[in-house]
Amino acid sequence: MEFEVWWMLAIPVFFGLGWGAARVDIKQLLSESRSLPRGYFKGLNFLLNEQPDKAIDAFIEIVTLDPETADMHFALGNLFRRRGETERAIRVHQSLLFRPDLPPEQKVHAQYELGQDYLKAGLLDRAEETFNQLLNSQYSAQARRALLEIYQREKEWTRAIEAAEALQESGAGGRQKEIAQFYCELAQDALVHTHPAAAMPILEKALSADRKNVRATMLIGDVHLANGATEEALIAWRRVEQQSVPHVALVAQRLMDGYRSVGRPQEGVNLLKTYLAETPSIDLLEVVFKAVIELDGVEAANQLVSDELRRTPTLLGLDKLLEARLMTARPEVRPELSLVKSLVHSYAQKLARYQCSHCGFKARQFYWQCPGCNQWESYPPRRTEELNVMN
Repeated sequence: MEFEVWWMLAIPVFFGLGWGAARVDIKQLLSESRSLPRGYFKGLNFLLNEQPDKAIDAFIEIVTLDPETADMHFALGNLFRRRGETERAIRVHQSLLFRPDLPPEQKVHAQYELGQDYLKAGLLDRAEETFNQLLNSQYSAQARRALLEIYQREKEWTRAIEAAEALQESGAGGRQKEIAQFYCELAQDALVHTHPAAAMPILEKALSADRKNVRATMLIGDVHLANGATEEALIAWRRVEQQSVPHVALVAQRLMDGYRSVGRPQEGVNLLKTYLAETPSIDLLEVVFKAVIELDGVEAANQLVSDELRRTPTLLGLDKLLEARLMTARPEVRPELSLVKSLVHSYAQKLARYQCSHCGFKARQFYWQCPGCNQWESYPPRRTEELNVMN
């Protein structure tokens, strides 16, 4: 009985304590709301009425009166930038940057956000100038990353190498793969402008940055070929197998053309068949298929594709099989077989895509840098259907 009386006395006490705490919270909330500038509510009202320009003016007026509200501007500027309204984002961050009484930490922050605005808007010169001013600030790592992106967009590969090396030295992570690719871009430019002698030392730097860089090895073969040294080119292209077996498909046509030019096409076919047995690939099969037709005839090519289709059943492989069967088909069955081949081919072409492993961007041709997300070496050297079958 005493226990029940004790609880009856405790309940009103707990109720009173809760009521008192609630009153304190309400008073604090009311006090904070009264301390907010009138312009804050005016700006919110403009935003709700879809009048962002007037809202920005109202918020700028708040900062003029009270610099402590700068965080609100940062949030607003970032919102505009994400929405693609870069002009408004620039206006917001410039208004902060030009405040003479803004604390130094917030001024540096405003400068960094302004650089991001310029980058988003494609004003690369202004962005570069802004980020260069931040290299000795607390935003140095972010500024170097932004400068690296700018130099890649502008295809200034030498400066991109310097920026990537500076990032590495600052402890922001390894950039060896990217540096090797930048050297490859420089070597590719030299080859395009018929300066193979200048390309070779650049490619050696690429391999010294990343020994597994397949692109550099392929380009070394291209340099030898441009110099008329086909045997050296073949040796270089065969080294791709040691770096990455799946990437052999990318040099298959080069190898076959090279062996054909030195008068040893059968050796080339045998080598590519070995690669095909080790790693199934529709691109590799395409090269071997054409070479077998040329050297051994249609029946041998037909058998090759048939065996490969049993081992790796894909629609792309079926397309090649129908192509081989169509060559030896009787005249009376060719129209129907040609119709089936046409239908399969149309569907197979939709699957004959390379797909970025980072963003999923699909493309007909192989890219070392994804056009969608700009990541390097994010494309597996196999078509999407092959990857699906393997998985």
